[in-house]
Amino acid sequence: MRKITGIIFYYYFVCKRKLWLFSKDISFEEENENVILGKLLDESSYSKEEKHIMIDETINIDFLKRWEVLHEVKKSKNIEEASIWQVKYYLYFLKNKNIDVKKGIIDYPKIKEIQEVTLEQDDIKKIENILEEIKVILTLESPPAFKKLPICKSCAYFEYCMC
Repeated sequence: MRKITGIIFYYYFVCKRKLWLFSKDISFEEENENVILGKLLDESSYSKEEKHIMIDETINIDFLKRWEVLHEVKKSKNIEEASIWQVKYYLYFLKNKNIDVKKGIIDYPKIKEIQEVTLEQDDIKKIENILEEIKVILTLESPPAFKKLPICKSCAYFEYCMC
């Protein structure tokens, strides 16, 4: 079974079809303007921090402050729920590795805002249920049916799904 990475967990909230396609290494992200802009923002923000901390080849944390505060950098708040749950998943993952990170912060450098995220007891059960649902999606022989969503126009898979 494939490891459930942070991006796969994030895509669960964005689009189940995108999650499945990405998990099968069908990726159009390298040429997508929004992805390119996000990478440029990542490269130019928080340059003094040690960035991209990969843990167990599963989660890739943007940066950690003193191993107490986890930071995830995002371009915009357009898919804020997915971002919040991605950070909660990172906190959950680290907790299961006996790494006690106090909280997460979603940084939006472009709009100069932050969102504090904590892992609550209720979140753990929800995360575990989502992980089970993701496992089911990953075993499907074909992608979930196309469902038009507000984010479709800016998605790297837009043309693929519309054909």
